[in-house]
Amino acid sequence: MSQAITVKVKLLPTNQQASILNAMGKEYISTINMLIAEMVAEKKSTKKTTKDVSVTLPSAVKNQAIKDAKSVFQKAKKSKYTNIPVLKKPVCVWNNQNYSFDFTHIHLPLMIDGKAKKMPIRALIVDKHNRNFDLLKHKLGTLRITKKAEKWIAQISVTISTSEKTGKKILGVDLGLKVPAVAVTDDGKTCFFGNGRQNKYVKRTFKSKRKKLGTLKKLNAIRNIDDKEQRYMKDQDHKVSRAIVQFAVEHNISAIRLEQLTNIRQTTRTSRKNEKNLHSWSFYRLSQFIEYKANLLGIKVEYVNPAYTSQTCPNCSERNKAKDRTYKCKCGFQTHRDRVGAMNIRYAPVVGGNSQSA
Repeated sequence: MSQAITVKVKLLPTNQQASILNAMGKEYISTINMLIAEMVAEKKSTKKTTKDVSVTLPSAVKNQAIKDAKSVFQKAKKSKYTNIPVLKKPVCVWNNQNYSFDFTHIHLPLMIDGKAKKMPIRALIVDKHNRNFDLLKHKLGTLRITKKAEKWIAQISVTISTSEKTGKKILGVDLGLKVPAVAVTDDGKTCFFGNGRQNKYVKRTFKSKRKKLGTLKKLNAIRNIDDKEQRYMKDQDHKVSRAIVQFAVEHNISAIRLEQLTNIRQTTRTSRKNEKNLHSWSFYRLSQFIEYKANLLGIKVEYVNPAYTSQTCPNCSERNKAKDRTYKCKCGFQTHRDRVGAMNIRYAPVVGGNSQSA
């Protein structure tokens, strides 16, 4: 069993290196677009090799460009050429045989005066307490370098071998707004994660700042505020997902069950004042963070049909709607309303049917 993830590393290239990377990024996507156009015109995949592609890129990078172009062409072919992507954002990719690093620099071939020369580019991966330090010790894949918000980022594909946990202990996790996540084990142990009130307060604060900046027509400041809000939301998702997986480890959980997210915006309990928060919160990202963190530790993640999980009584299966923060049933069952969904998710039908027995 293995898990593939992408590790992002900030680069600090010199002015000369930044100029070279920028030029190579433009040449890389230009090469891919050229090859795709040729394949679409001929309606067949190219048989060209690096010797047939006359561009100023290292041989290994040209080879990767040919692979990427073939991959994009296959997607265009499947759509019967109705959707032919044209790459625009400069990017450059090296395979795992053509770069190395020593936790202070990434060494890779760059084009200098028309020739490929291996050069070290400073990288911020020196802290042994940094999560990236350990992740980059596993099997490495392609290295992708791009520029985002005036910062150079190296995206390194990493494959981590894991062993799936044995056992039958299941954790049900319900996602929401007022309480970002609630987890319940088979034996009823419950934990609430995140602070919905604080999240909404922070989002209202950002909204107020955007409104003021909008009246002043400060567009760059508004973009910076948007980026800051997104970073905050992403950081909260990381913290919540990490805490959920740690809770699972502490209780020897072998499988985590989450709601299938297709209709979560329709099924999540909300109100008019929460509607905007609901449609701006990334439930999908949080579930993906939970899944990849759990998989790294050998914990399986399954998705269930969320229908009526927040209304069905876990004790007698009668459907009721919660009032205020308490869920009550005629059978006498009573609990915090946010626990009900997680309790039912533990035993709800798993999408795809590949479930661990409950």
